[in-house]
Amino acid sequence: MESSVERAATLTNCATSSPIGLHRVLEPTGVLPQAAERLDPRPELYEDEVRIRVQRLNLDAASFRQLCEAYGGDGAAVRQAVLSIVATRGKMQNPVTGSGGMLVGVVDAVGPSSPLGLSVGDQIATLVSLTLTPLWISDGLQQWDGAGEQVPCDGHAILFGRSIAAVLPPDLPAELALAVMDVCGAPALTDRIVRGLAPGCSVAVIGGAGKSGSLALAAARRAGAGRTVGVVPSEQEAGALTAAGVCTDVVRADARDPVALAAAVGEPVDVTVVCVDVPGCEHGAILATRDGGTVIFFSMATSFAAAALGAEGLAADVTMLVGNGYVPGHAAFALDVLRAEPGVRRLFEARL
Repeated sequence: MESSVERAATLTNCATSSPIGLHRVLEPTGVLPQAAERLDPRPELYEDEVRIRVQRLNLDAASFRQLCEAYGGDGAAVRQAVLSIVATRGKMQNPVTGSGGMLVGVVDAVGPSSPLGLSVGDQIATLVSLTLTPLWISDGLQQWDGAGEQVPCDGHAILFGRSIAAVLPPDLPAELALAVMDVCGAPALTDRIVRGLAPGCSVAVIGGAGKSGSLALAAARRAGAGRTVGVVPSEQEAGALTAAGVCTDVVRADARDPVALAAAVGEPVDVTVVCVDVPGCEHGAILATRDGGTVIFFSMATSFAAAALGAEGLAADVTMLVGNGYVPGHAAFALDVLRAEPGVRRLFEARL
């Protein structure tokens, strides 16, 4: 990283930029940063950008699972794969899953026209995906064993004028706050949907013991849901979710088996939230949802073609929503849920 004198120099020579990051796209031209094959991660700032000194990446669950499976759980090989992706693409975007994650770091420099309200020295979490964030890793990920989703690292990242970031709360460990902010869109959208229904509605969350799943269950209950069903694949997760006390029912099922999943849920629910990191769960979610109900897909492993065609083939009158990860105020909302729900916090801390 350059010295403070050099940082000042970059800020006095800012160039015109796009608030959505088009100026950082190297190829192909004309696409948004998320769809780009390569981004420009150079540290020099444009006028409305912010540079982050990266401390930790949080790989999204679907991407991390795919990498672990591809390399047989070999942590060194997973680490090298992540390094190769970032070096090649100028961002962290798994070429198989198309997903990335988010990061924590300290604001290193702020362009004079940045609208983000950040100051040098702020410790922040980015609330936009690594798939569209210019990123450079300088330490070879030497502190990471490749065995967990959170990746200690050194390097820099660039935020655009229209990026989103949140200053980390002082009352929570950075690792815990990062894990919550990585999935904060799920509880916020679940809350919005459930509050729009009659009090006492029913909600099922597939992957209920995971990060997004446990927060979604807690949010549904707090928003007025009556019956809340957490679906998990194993006895161990069932025990952990039961102990957390965030839902009325805990059931075991393989979410990839549509008939078994629907049978485990029982009476079809008003809302089904999909929070698992494996493919093939679309049809079970549809079968578990009543006619006129809603399915929210938060998993990056979702095949939206399979969801659409499956609903058509099942003659299922359900509304299907893509959880896009952003709802206004989502980070603060998720952190408040964590603070108010000791059971959810225990689930998060066990994963960390």
